[in-house]
Amino acid sequence: MKRRQFVQAATLALALNVGANVGAEPAVSFQVPYTWGNVTLGGGGFAPGIVFSTVERGLAYLRTDMGGAYRWDAKARRWLPLQDDESQPSYMGIESIAPDPVHADVVYMAAGMNARMPAAIFRSTDRGATWHKTIVPFAMGGNEDGRGMGERLAVDPNAPATLFFGSRHDGLWRSDDFAATWHKVASFPLVGLGQPDRPRTTHGGLSFVLFDKAKRGRMYVASADRGARHLFRSDDGGKSWHAIPGGPSLEMLPTKGVIGRDGVLTITYCDYIGPNGIKRGQVWRFDPAKGEWRDVTPLKGAAVVPGGYMGVAVAASDPNIIAVSTVNRYIGGDTAWRSADAGRTWQELSRTSTRDVSATPFLDFDKKADFGHWIAGLAIDPFDADHAAYVTGATMYATHNFNQPAAMRWAPWTRGIEQTAVITLVSPTGGAPLVSGFGDLGGFRHDDLTVSPPRVHLNPFLTNTNSLDYAGEAPAVMVRSGNTHKPVVPDTSLAWSGDGGTSWQPLRVPPSQPTGSEPPPEATGNAAITVSADGTTFIVETAQPILTRDRGKSWTPIHGLPSRVRVTADKADPKRFYAIDFAANQLVRSDDGGATFRPVTSTGLPADLSAARAIGREAANPLVATPGRAGALWLLVGPDLYRSTDFGQRWERATGGITITRYGLGKAAPNGKWPALYAIGEQRGTKGVFRSLDGGAGWQRINDDQHQWGLRLRMVSGDPKRFGRVYVATDGRGIMYGDPKEGMK
Repeated sequence: MKRRQFVQAATLALALNVGANVGAEPAVSFQVPYTWGNVTLGGGGFAPGIVFSTVERGLAYLRTDMGGAYRWDAKARRWLPLQDDESQPSYMGIESIAPDPVHADVVYMAAGMNARMPAAIFRSTDRGATWHKTIVPFAMGGNEDGRGMGERLAVDPNAPATLFFGSRHDGLWRSDDFAATWHKVASFPLVGLGQPDRPRTTHGGLSFVLFDKAKRGRMYVASADRGARHLFRSDDGGKSWHAIPGGPSLEMLPTKGVIGRDGVLTITYCDYIGPNGIKRGQVWRFDPAKGEWRDVTPLKGAAVVPGGYMGVAVAASDPNIIAVSTVNRYIGGDTAWRSADAGRTWQELSRTSTRDVSATPFLDFDKKADFGHWIAGLAIDPFDADHAAYVTGATMYATHNFNQPAAMRWAPWTRGIEQTAVITLVSPTGGAPLVSGFGDLGGFRHDDLTVSPPRVHLNPFLTNTNSLDYAGEAPAVMVRSGNTHKPVVPDTSLAWSGDGGTSWQPLRVPPSQPTGSEPPPEATGNAAITVSADGTTFIVETAQPILTRDRGKSWTPIHGLPSRVRVTADKADPKRFYAIDFAANQLVRSDDGGATFRPVTSTGLPADLSAARAIGREAANPLVATPGRAGALWLLVGPDLYRSTDFGQRWERATGGITITRYGLGKAAPNGKWPALYAIGEQRGTKGVFRSLDGGAGWQRINDDQHQWGLRLRMVSGDPKRFGRVYVATDGRGIMYGDPKEGMK
């Protein structure tokens, strides 16, 4: 089909399918135009799959599990996010992506975060610059177990209007109108196991769909569900199917597959759908011309270590050059293997290659960046067999000398990719503009928002940072709490810094007794920490709250402060701390540096303050103090914001016409009475990021329809040193920062 015919056919398909196509949401007006950018980290999260276009050199797509899809722009030499305009959180979890094998401008993707959220097939004729969406009746799991499998979505190279999708729960689906409409393939032998009936469970389902471009009508579909048959073939374009006998034992589940130009199919196998929980794996090749299987697993017998195989690639120029990667191999770490003789012999690449992480130095934890973990995706450029890439749980590496194993150098291929979950952040009154707390990576001090920071928070390294605080009048003093991936933190969950987060010191509290069967909060990272305005006092929210005035050498119990409540330090008065006593529905305050807390006779607050409780260790504190102004407080009770200027005695409702889920403070406008308020919320049916300069009376939306990031927004803060600057912590797209456009303060 010629390009003009394709566009006409696609346009017709879209026109005939208006009811199923939700398209782009109508534009919503906004009052304050902002310029938005990413705080640079470089990668940072799990990207289950990378796919090169087979039509155009230099064109590739990356799918992530919660940060949307990206396209490599060879001219700009950076990855471009393709879904920043998306407002549906579920669609940021990409189940599969499929560049069209005939038309370079066309790309498709399947999106849906989990089985209980919406799912859709996206289609684009401009490389993902704009999308059309079809809501589909089958559920997806872009951020569930099994997300490293694939690709589940495939385009028939000999009939590009036809696509197939292998679903997790509902069998095989087909479209014959460029993905505009879908129907289930009744002839496929497996109908699917149905939607899971329990949360946090899923199925592997149909793990990949592959077309053999050289054999018109030939395609393969693999099943990663337990059963007697795992691989199926059709030779008539999906009309009829038969199971392929042989291959590995039935407990081995096919995860990914690739076909060489010789027609041979190479498949990686695991004993579980992963990426966690995998203990064993194998690699097999099937030659359809001979009807023969061959076990080409790199490690066998006594050399095998726990873990499986998932990534697989074959060179377009030479079908004897194949590569596979391991996944969930925690003894010795994950690795990749390269073979130049179709799997008869292998070379382990982690042993012989080097990694240059100068572009993202935070990866160099121990002065020798490891090869990576969770290597679910692996690809060889079809136009350049020297160019290969693989994904990990923290970055994506690429090399340009893949055919030189003795001198293979890998470097992060992440410029433009910001794929992280941000838990918390602070913009202190002095020092770096931003200090962050991330999931999995711990967090960073960001001296330059455009440069990847040199290191994560260390001493101790806590995989998740849950709370951060700084001393309002001595901002070089900071404190943090966090947890690891283990139920109990091995050493300590607390740390303090005297240089604005550049370096850290562990902070250890006296051992306390567990509550029932639960470990004490400081052992799990559930105990938040607060620092006084002058940096001399640290309060830790242990079961019995305690404080230290000598950096942890000695600790003192706090009187009158309820257990398990969040404490807020006054940002200007070092003697004052505040908290909510939820049992008594009242504010309590300390006027003696945290030693004792007493009830405050407050007016203007709701009688029931339970909606102000911070639930979970990652929740932002609803009670915030204003930098540079003693006694100036803000409290979020449910969707409503209240303010006090007299140390919490008199309160007034500060908002109207907006519902708020998170908020933060920034520098006041010139001659402004109030700090700038920034909120994640909803106004007149529109969700987004909003700003108020008059103490909450009026709000303006500052993001726009092109900057929504799936509305997966976890925290917001202004900058106390720079009017108009705002930082937004997303769940999957890293940290966004915004400034008013010139002349639009």
